[in-house]
Amino acid sequence: QVQLVESGGGSVPAGGSLRLICVASGTVRYNNTMGWYRQTPGQQRELVAALTKGGTLFYEDSVKGRFTISRDIAKNTVYLEMNNLKPEDTAVYFCAVDKSIGALKLRSDSDAWGQGTQVTVSS
Repeated sequence: QVQLVESGGGSVPAGGSLRLICVASGTVRYNNTMGWYRQTPGQQRELVAALTKGGTLFYEDSVKGRFTISRDIAKNTVYLEMNNLKPEDTAVYFCAVDKSIGALKLRSDSDAWGQGTQVTVSS
């Protein structure tokens, strides 16, 4: 079973920046792709960024140009640099590791998740 530990969240004013970090450990069966999701109360998790070992990127439209995903493959660590944050970015952010961007998009609540890290952006 994979363990996912997210950190780096916090409270910032609009226009601020944060850097999220996620470390995957344990039995990481598929580590080709790592990604970041966010979830607001009553809503499903939304994949906002993903990066494959080969360098293929995915960004959700609302974060393009503001968020940058990167990873350290050897350390099973993924980062999310978030700039020009907006109040609508407020959410709990989670990470995941899987075999493809498509697989990340299909993950559900029954899959392994970490505790997430809270990001709060004030206007």
